[in-house]
Amino acid sequence: MRVLPDERAPPKEKENVGTPLPESKGELPPVIRRAEVVAFALVALLVISVVAVLYVAKAFFLPVVTAFVVGTMLSPAAGYLERRRIPRALSAVLIVSAVCAGLAFVVGLISSPLMQWSTRLPELGSRLKDKLHVFDRPLALWHQLESMVGGSDTFGTAPFQMPKLDWVQPTLEFLSPTFTEFLLFLATLVLFIASWRDLRRALILTFSEHASRLRTLRILNEIEEHLGGYLLTVTMINLGVGVATGLICALTGMPSPAGLGALAATLNFVPIIGPVAMFVILILVGVVAMPTLSAGLMAPLAFAGVTFLEGHFVTPTIIGRRLELNALAVFVAIAFWTWLWGPMGAFLSSPLLIVGLILKEHLMPEDSPQLPED
Repeated sequence: MRVLPDERAPPKEKENVGTPLPESKGELPPVIRRAEVVAFALVALLVISVVAVLYVAKAFFLPVVTAFVVGTMLSPAAGYLERRRIPRALSAVLIVSAVCAGLAFVVGLISSPLMQWSTRLPELGSRLKDKLHVFDRPLALWHQLESMVGGSDTFGTAPFQMPKLDWVQPTLEFLSPTFTEFLLFLATLVLFIASWRDLRRALILTFSEHASRLRTLRILNEIEEHLGGYLLTVTMINLGVGVATGLICALTGMPSPAGLGALAATLNFVPIIGPVAMFVILILVGVVAMPTLSAGLMAPLAFAGVTFLEGHFVTPTIIGRRLELNALAVFVAIAFWTWLWGPMGAFLSSPLLIVGLILKEHLMPEDSPQLPED
């Protein structure tokens, strides 16, 4: 007799139930975590090795990298001359000669008042000492308060002394590159501008896939466009700041207004640190040269207003949001490259940061996995 199954009986549950995959990263197998740690350690060692090589071989890498960056900035000008039927090699020589002539003119404007002031150091020191008598009463009050709390009285009784000039020679050695580095920079700059088209073509053809070649072409075009636009825009803005500073110094009676204006335009190429350094220089020059402290502070305060307008309104409006850099990132980049390569590293910090942002946009596009918004 055939037995039929009971249709009213509930169906049996599946015996084999799949185990859910872990959702959090902490539940991943230990092998994956070790692999991530090893990968991070290798990347960290690679970064440390590259930084160490750049620091030790500064005499070679600094002029070469500077020539590459400046040459990329000046390549649009060479392309413009080439479209006017001027050979690329001749265009490179003309552009580098014009840049060197402009730099020599600026250096002449800055060095002339410095040489005049260097011959009057004793007189300027006595003037500064007389001006600082204004702080005798606050110093006396500080000395009285220090005596009441039982502090030392050496500060109040010590006579005023001019600071020693032992720092002059190390500072000049830090600021000025060697003659060999300068020649290496000039030769590399001329050759880079003259052969930039061939270098672009060789770099693009290095990749075999069409997509990789197209991506490399876009990256190179965008780097050249943005760095060229950055140099032109920042140069025009800094020239405006220099002219405004010179006019302020002339109207307030400051000595050597042309030299101070040229120095302001030069220092303004270094974001954040350059305007602060120029503000301090104007305070020192005003305190020493002007008859009263209030007259000496007029030019620094007016310069602070000009740099505030330039940094918060003019530059962001002209450069645009695409190249607007985060202030913290700019400051960290300046600190790092200044420690690594000195003043030229500070000049290169913003262009290298722009190159890094362009590479990040193309190699890590927005359609890649991103963190959720807050």
